[in-house]
Amino acid sequence: MKPNTRRIITLVATTGLLTVLPFAGHAQSSAPQFAKIFGDHAVLQHDQPVHVWGIASPNTTLTISVNGKTASAIAGADGKWQTALPALPAGGPYALTVSDGQATTTLKDILIGDVYLCSGQSNMEFPTRLSTGAWGEIGASANPNLRFVNIDKDSSAAPRDDLKTTPAWKVAGPDTTGEASAVCYYMSKALQKEHKVPVGFIGTDWGGTTIQSWISPAALRTLPAYTAGVDAVAQYGASPEKAKAAHAKAQEAWWDAHDKSAKAQRAWISPAFNDSAWSRLKATGGWKDSGNADLANFDGVVWLRARVTLTADQAAKANELALGPVDTFDTTWVNGQWVGSGGINWVWRDYQVPAGVFKAGENVIVLRVLGSNGLTGKPDMRFVKTSDGQAIPLSADWTYKTGMAATGLSIPAAPWDVPTSLNTLYNGMIAPLAPYTVKAAAWYQGESNADAATEYRTLLPMLMADWRKSFSAPDLPMLIVQLSSYGSVSTAPGVSHWAELREAQRLTVDADPHAALIVSHDYGDRSDIHPTQKTIIGLRAARAVDHLVFGQAIAPTGPEAISVTRAGPDLVINFRYAETGLKTYSSDTAIGFEACNAGDTCRYVTAVADGQRIVLKGANTPETVKVRYAWSDAPFTNLYSSDDQPALPFELKVSQ
Repeated sequence: MKPNTRRIITLVATTGLLTVLPFAGHAQSSAPQFAKIFGDHAVLQHDQPVHVWGIASPNTTLTISVNGKTASAIAGADGKWQTALPALPAGGPYALTVSDGQATTTLKDILIGDVYLCSGQSNMEFPTRLSTGAWGEIGASANPNLRFVNIDKDSSAAPRDDLKTTPAWKVAGPDTTGEASAVCYYMSKALQKEHKVPVGFIGTDWGGTTIQSWISPAALRTLPAYTAGVDAVAQYGASPEKAKAAHAKAQEAWWDAHDKSAKAQRAWISPAFNDSAWSRLKATGGWKDSGNADLANFDGVVWLRARVTLTADQAAKANELALGPVDTFDTTWVNGQWVGSGGINWVWRDYQVPAGVFKAGENVIVLRVLGSNGLTGKPDMRFVKTSDGQAIPLSADWTYKTGMAATGLSIPAAPWDVPTSLNTLYNGMIAPLAPYTVKAAAWYQGESNADAATEYRTLLPMLMADWRKSFSAPDLPMLIVQLSSYGSVSTAPGVSHWAELREAQRLTVDADPHAALIVSHDYGDRSDIHPTQKTIIGLRAARAVDHLVFGQAIAPTGPEAISVTRAGPDLVINFRYAETGLKTYSSDTAIGFEACNAGDTCRYVTAVADGQRIVLKGANTPETVKVRYAWSDAPFTNLYSSDDQPALPFELKVSQ
C-alpha cells in the first residue's frame, strides 16, 4: 500500500530490526516497575480482572493496588512478575501502585473504563488531524474521560517482553487529539459519549505493512509456506550478519536462475572495475525521465555506479547509506560489500553499513536495479550518514549499463524487511502489549495483501485466533474494517483484487461469532488510497461494538446477502440486517449487481429492491451459477438499509 506522505515512508525505511533483553530500558532501581504500557493517565478495563505485569528484584513479594483493590505477585528469578487485579467499577482518577514493602512505584491519574486496541496499516494509522472536519473537531476535543496511547514503530526479530520505548498516555484535547488514529478516535469518542464511562484506546499500527508482519512466529510457522522464512527471521535475531549473508547468497542464486548474464556482470560490483565506457545518467528522478534515449522506455536491469569521497573522520563514522525510493528491486554494494536490497518501489532505502566498509578517499556505490524507473527520488534523498549526524550528499552523476530487458519478475525479499516482514511487528508492537485487558480490538488492514486474497482467508482468522491467545481472551471481539474504494472504476465486469480481499474479510467475519464487519467502500476515494472521511467509519465501528460487545438489538453492519435462489425468469437475493427494508438512492434500481457463469464471465443485471430482497430481473439463465455485488476496486453503489447502512459487497453461488 503506497503511503502518500513522506512521514509514513520515512518511518518504513528507517526503522530497523533490533532485539533487546526483556524489559530493557527499565531502570534497575530498588523500586519495582510496571511494564511500559502502564503509565500516568492510562485507562484500565472495568468489570473484568485486569492483567498487570512488570519487573522487580528477583524473588520479591509485591503488592499491586488501585482504588482499594489489591493483588499480590512474586517476581521470578528473572525479575518478571504478573498478576491480575480484581474486577473494578468504572471511575477514577486513581493511583496505581506496585510495592515490595521497601519501595513503591506510583502511576497517577488512572481511569477505569473501556479499553480498545486498534491496529493495521496506514488507514488505521491515519491521524485525526488529516481527517475530514478535523479543524473544528480537534479544537473542541477536550475530554478528560477519553485517552489514547500510540505505540512507537518497532520491528523486532524476536517477541519482546516489553516495549522498546516508553509510550505516553495522552488525554484528548486540542494539543493531543490530532495525532490519534482517526478511525479509533471517532469510534471511541462515540462510545464514551454513549456509555458514560472513561474510554482509552491503544494505537499500534504501521502504514504499508502486510498481515504476515502482525502474526506471531508460533502461529505463522504452522503454514508450510512460511516456516523457512520465520526461521530465517529468528536467525536474523540471533546473528544478523549470518542471516544477511544467507539472504544475499539466495538472491544471487535467484539471479543465476533468471539472468544468463548475471555471473559475468558481477565483475561490475568491484570498486576496481573501470566503468569509463559506461553511459552517464543525471539521477534527478527516474531513468525514464533522464533524457537518455535508451532508458526512455526501458524495463529490466540497469546497473548504476557512483562515487563519494570521505575524509578519514567521516569514513570512521559512516554507518548508513540513504538512497531514497527505488523502482523496484535493488541490490546495493559499497566498495564491493553487499549492504542491502529492497523490493517495494515507494520504500526509501536506508541501508546499515558495517564498520570498516567506508574508507578515507573515494568510495564506490553500486546498484543493480530490476524495474521500471530506478532512482525515483530527488538527489537530496541520497547521502551517507554518520554516527554523529552528518549527511554527506551523493552526486546526482552516475554511470550506468543496461542488462536484460524484463517485466513481471519478482525477487524474494528478506523476511525481516518491513513492510513485508514476517512476525516482526507482532514481536515489537503486539507481544509487549499482551495481555493488557481490552474490551475489543479493531483491525484495518488488507491493502498490502490485496494481490493474495485467497491466502488472506487463512491469514486473517489466524491473526484473530493468535491475538486472542496472546491477550488471554478467547472470545475477544474483533472489528474488521473492510477495504475502502481505490483505483480503477469498472465500466464492465471483470477481475478485482480489492473485491476479492473484501470477500475474504466478509467470509472470515461470517465464520466468527465474535467478529463484526465495518463497510467503508461508499466513503472511499478512487484517487487516494487514504480516504479522509474517517468519522463515518469510526461511527460504524462504534455501532458494531454496540451490537457485538454491548448486545444492543441493532444490526452490526449493513444489509448482507445470505442466499440466491431461482424464481422463474429472475434470481432472488435474500438479505439479513435489512428487517425494515432495502432502499436505493438516486434510482429505482440498485446498481453494481452481476450474474456470472461457470467460466467467470459476468454481466451487469437489473436489480430491484423488494422489502428484504433484491430481485435480479431476467437473470435466471441456465448458465448462471453465481451473483456478485460491488465487485470492483472502486465500486459505485446505491443500495442501503432503511437506516442508511450500505449493503456489503459479496459473491454467492446460486442455490439449485
